[in-house]
Amino acid sequence: MPRSLMVIGAALALIAGCRANSASAVAMAAVEAPVLTPLTIETRNGARRFSVEVARTGEEQARGLMYRTSLPEDGGMIFPMDPPRPAAFWMKNTPLPLDIIFIRADGTIARIAARTTPYSLDLVESGEPVAAVLEIAGGKAAAAGIAEGDHVRWAGR
Repeated sequence: MPRSLMVIGAALALIAGCRANSASAVAMAAVEAPVLTPLTIETRNGARRFSVEVARTGEEQARGLMYRTSLPEDGGMIFPMDPPRPAAFWMKNTPLPLDIIFIRADGTIARIAARTTPYSLDLVESGEPVAAVLEIAGGKAAAAGIAEGDHVRWAGR
């Protein structure tokens, strides 16, 4: 085979490979795109609204908010648990302090672990079976007047 045809063939193979990699990268990005859901917490001082990511899969729940260096003002992540169970979280690879809010099956807040320590391997436990766990920016619960006993609602629940 003449050398020019070999070069053209190699170039075409390289372009095809790039396209395949680009397509798979786009497909992976679509799969990994966060699912956002509106979430409302009814406090004594009124409703507090958020738009949070849903940790749907075991992998998403294991990764949580690790490696994030910022959160939107009304952002966070909800970890649904079906069936309800005791939950324990840690802050490994999480550079932001978070408020971890443990939510009972009836939607009431069981416990708030405020301003958790970034990168800590200490377990933050629910203390009882919960149906979901909400993570928001550290200090946000106190600033918004969110307290134990408040009621949490989100789409799909």
